[in-house]
Amino acid sequence: MSNLTSAINVNVPLEVKEEATALFNNLGLNMSVAINMFLKRAIYERGIPFEVKEPRPSREFLAALNELDYMEKHPNEYKAYDNIADLKEALESDE
Repeated sequence: MSNLTSAINVNVPLEVKEEATALFNNLGLNMSVAINMFLKRAIYERGIPFEVKEPRPSREFLAALNELDYMEKHPNEYKAYDNIADLKEALESDE
């Protein structure tokens, strides 16, 4: 296989380029590598191939983080247990 390369000029909105660059950087890629990955996979798949996504936390996860933050800032609003036996008793009670 030849090591020759060819440049491709693509016009995209500045915001799209900036967001894509940041995303690819987070994934450990640069724009050229990401585009080459896309093109090679498109050839292999004979069509638009796949999505590479930056993970985004779910709403439930974000709500849980907010709840944890609140609990850490307001520890007096929550019961604490000195041992497992007391915790088990509290969990098994009807309170």
